[in-house]
Amino acid sequence: MSNIQASLSKTKQEMESVGITDNIRLSDDGNSIVIIDQTRLPGTLEYKNITNLEGAYQAIKKLEVRGAPAIGIFAGYTMYVLSRKDSSLDFDAFYRNFTANREYLNSSRPTAVNLSWALKRMDQVVCDNRDRPVEKIVQLLKEEAIRIHNEDIEMCLKICEYGLSLLKDGDGVLTHCNAGPLATSYGTAQGPFLLAKARGMNIRVFADETRPLLQGARLTAFELQRAGVNVTLICDNMASLVMRNGWINACFVGCDRIAANGDFANKIGTSGVAILAKHYGIPVYSLGPTSTIDMNCPDGDHIRIELRDPDEIRTMWYAQPMAPEDVKCYNPSFDVTDHELLSGIVTEKGIVYPPFDVNLKKLFDEE
Repeated sequence: MSNIQASLSKTKQEMESVGITDNIRLSDDGNSIVIIDQTRLPGTLEYKNITNLEGAYQAIKKLEVRGAPAIGIFAGYTMYVLSRKDSSLDFDAFYRNFTANREYLNSSRPTAVNLSWALKRMDQVVCDNRDRPVEKIVQLLKEEAIRIHNEDIEMCLKICEYGLSLLKDGDGVLTHCNAGPLATSYGTAQGPFLLAKARGMNIRVFADETRPLLQGARLTAFELQRAGVNVTLICDNMASLVMRNGWINACFVGCDRIAANGDFANKIGTSGVAILAKHYGIPVYSLGPTSTIDMNCPDGDHIRIELRDPDEIRTMWYAQPMAPEDVKCYNPSFDVTDHELLSGIVTEKGIVYPPFDVNLKKLFDEE
């Protein structure tokens, strides 16, 4: 085992010592994808088997599985499970079904680039092996899905190490939404907090509740408290006060798509956090794998933002409606944070600093 692999293995053991949750896996018989239904958290930890295309589409659309890297892993396993059902077809019929399944699944969430990235990888496997028996292609799809998952594990472990290098014992960090094990393999933006806990460091985390779907309250607070991390939940509109109080040394957030100039999409409210942090002189870091970087997207203006059901604002989480029944609602799932507000992008290849248009390109030029 190389020194790098040995180090990653040690990091993995440390992360698992604080209770990493296995949120996505292929079933033992290969007929389904097993996920934690994140819509049931924190009250109920429920595993759900996804066996068909519509179930997979709805799992992504309804946020039963969420987080850009997790969606990519889920997509890989889904295409394998669906392809197993068509293994007796000739190639042309197999690929027609495969393409229809891929395009439909890709329409479930347009902002997170990992979904289309993983689907393209699975498609490439099929196209590169079109002269081989379909049964063999299906086996290769399984191997590729597992490879996507294992790559994410390795990327997360590296990101956690690089992210932790930006913190010192006793630091306070504000995070928005959820980029922990539920959204990835081992965590991106929340991963360094778990690694710090495993190594005996005291990092004080302030988690925005993240309206309107409360991923910070339901998921981030759940993961971190369960791991024994010092976490304090705050409402989104309290971020300015905790920064003013001097309790925040850095902001760590995830990302669903990073444009070539460093603009990035993350959960709605992230740009507001970054604007506040700029005012108070607090560094902001976005943590995510290089698969989240879309070099074909020039800037944030070209990132398509998903709009969601207005009832997530009007009625969700309440026994009775908390707004007039017919009031108009604007409910974007993401916003775009300008690269000028960003201190660095933490990837599995290292920390990228400004100028982002130059240094992000170098990441791929060096491959």
